Amino acid sequence: MTYTINRMIADAGIDDIDARTRKALADHGFGVLTEIDVKATMKKKLDVEMPAYRILGACNPKMAHQAIGIEPRVGAMLPCNVILREVDGGVEVSAIDPVASMQAIENAELMAGAGEVRALLAKAVAAI
Repeated sequence: MTYTINRMIADAGIDDIDARTRKALADHGFGVLTEIDVKATMKKKLDVEMPAYRILGACNPKMAHQAIGIEPRVGAMLPCNVILREVDGGVEVSAIDPVASMQAIENAELMAGAGEVRALLAKAVAAI
């Protein structure tokens, strides 16, 4: 089973895809709670160069509230991370597949909700 929902966007820059990703996420009920510039962090901490790589921590408040109500410790697995990374020819967007990430929790109700979140994230990634 794959653990991400992926899309390659050719001939695009990271800043453009970042803006498009945030809009697509917002249009599908997600906000970005956290962001990590991995490239800048690696340069600062390890003095190494790497292509642009960003992690956006996306959250759908309604779905997160529902999940926490079902499984209070599920917050350890939130938010849904979406990565943007420069690759040859463009930018790859990868969002976590919530169904794959929630497999460690044996709860059918939670898995149903994870399926709904997967569908929303897939639509957001497709809309970028």
